[in-house]
Amino acid sequence: MIKYIRNKNVSAWVLTAIVILIAFSCKKEEQAPEIPYVYVNISLNPNGTQYINLNVVNGWETVYGGYNGILIFRKAVNEFSAFERACPYDPLTSGAQVRVDQSGITCYCPVCGSKFIMVDGTPYEGPSRFSLKQYSAVYDGAMLYLSN
Repeated sequence: MIKYIRNKNVSAWVLTAIVILIAFSCKKEEQAPEIPYVYVNISLNPNGTQYINLNVVNGWETVYGGYNGILIFRKAVNEFSAFERACPYDPLTSGAQVRVDQSGITCYCPVCGSKFIMVDGTPYEGPSRFSLKQYSAVYDGAMLYLSN
């Protein structure tokens, strides 16, 4: 009987220790600052003269729309990415609008200095740990449709 009580106490302590370890090891995942929602429903011809820089792979253009503008990047002949230009580090700060750098394949925020890869919006330098907000970009071979 005493052996059973000891085993029960040891089991209770082990179970309690496991629960405490799990509770303290779980970190709350940090969320990106909220970028105000603005309805996006844009269609454009990426092969026309109005958006001539989108005529080639790795070409990019900015258009009005979203919260702080939209950056469109042509990843492949039939594939595009579209990102909100508001910097995800602090989107409500005046001037925190990403701009394409001289390479043409990365962009940066002139306010916080964060840098992002335009293929997928991933941050690679600076204080932002959050990717650029991405919009849906559907290309049917003639028209590009951007939406959220």
